[in-house]
Amino acid sequence: MMKNTEMMESRNGSFLRPLRLGLEQSIALLVRWSLRLPLIKDYVTSKELTRFFRFATVGAVGMVVDLSILNSLVKLTGWPLLYANSVSFSTAVLSNFTWNRLWTFPESRDRPIRTQLPQFALVNVIGLVINNIVLLTAYHFVRTWIPDPWNYNLSKMFAIGVVLFWNFGANRVWTYRGL
Repeated sequence: MMKNTEMMESRNGSFLRPLRLGLEQSIALLVRWSLRLPLIKDYVTSKELTRFFRFATVGAVGMVVDLSILNSLVKLTGWPLLYANSVSFSTAVLSNFTWNRLWTFPESRDRPIRTQLPQFALVNVIGLVINNIVLLTAYHFVRTWIPDPWNYNLSKMFAIGVVLFWNFGANRVWTYRGL
C-alpha cells in the first residue's frame, strides 16, 4: 500500500522536488515561483531583484561592521547593549551608504550627496528604532537559554534581518527614487 506522500508524488511528480534539491536550487525555485504571483510579478523586475541582492550583500558587510563594533563595545568596554547597538548600527549605516551609492545604486552618484545622505540617515534612524525594539525583545526571550555572547548576537542578527526589508523598501522609494 502506498503512503500518502508516495501517492501525492505519483500524481504530481514535482510535489516533493524541493526536498531533493540543494538549498541554492530550492531558493531559486521559490523565487521563480513567487515571481509568478500577480502582486510580485508586476513590481519586481530582474533589475530590482539584482538591486535587492546587492543591497543585501552590502548589508552583510554592514552586519560584520555592526557585530564587530557591538561585541567590542559590550565585551571590551562594558557598554550597555542599547548604547553599543546604537553606535554599531550607526557606523554600519555609514558603511552601507557608501557601498550602496557606489555599487547597488551607482546612478545615484549623479545626485547630490547632501540630499541623499540625510534621506538615507532618516530612513536608517527609523530602522535603528525598529532594530533596537527587535533586538531587545528577542534578547529578552533568548537570554535565559542561550549563553552570552550568543544570545545578543543571535538577537542582533534577527533584528538585522527584519530591518533589511524596511531599509531597502524605504530607501528604494525615497532615497533612490527614480533610479
